[in-house]
Amino acid sequence: MTRLFVLPALVAAGPALAATGPFFSLNNTNFVVLLGFIVFVGVLIYFKVFRKLAEMLDKRADGIRDDLAEARSLREEAQTLLASYERKHREVQGQADRIVAAAREDAKAQAAKAQADLDESIARRVQAARDQIASAEEKAVRDVRDRAIQVAVAAARDVLARQMDAQRGDALIDQSIETVREKLH
Repeated sequence: MTRLFVLPALVAAGPALAATGPFFSLNNTNFVVLLGFIVFVGVLIYFKVFRKLAEMLDKRADGIRDDLAEARSLREEAQTLLASYERKHREVQGQADRIVAAAREDAKAQAAKAQADLDESIARRVQAARDQIASAEEKAVRDVRDRAIQVAVAAARDVLARQMDAQRGDALIDQSIETVREKLH
């Protein structure tokens, strides 16, 4: 098991151990890597890459600051709008409550008026029915009287026709003429 750990250590150490000889020689890989790094850093300095990176980072930071400021202003504006909408919502809710209350009062008033109208209509119909009943009673009484008169006249006619003879009839006519003469003079 120890062999498994020793083998990768030897393979990884191979390039590091490859640097043999004097340090300032092109055969020494460490020196070549150092020279390449120095040239790379020099190229970066010559082309002012660090300054450009710093400017880019500054621009990015300014952009982030501007975005944050804009986000803050948008947040404040959103809070203002939210407060405005909440205020409008409360006002509209208040108006809706007032409208509902007014509608309820109006409905109660309309119901009371309808009840009063219904009561008045019922009273009128009851009175009309009473009037019709009274009229029917009067008509029935008149009809009964008329019928009674007709029956009485017919009965009187029959009685008079049975009891009347020519002599009596002439006497009644004479008596009627006398009565009229006395009344007229």
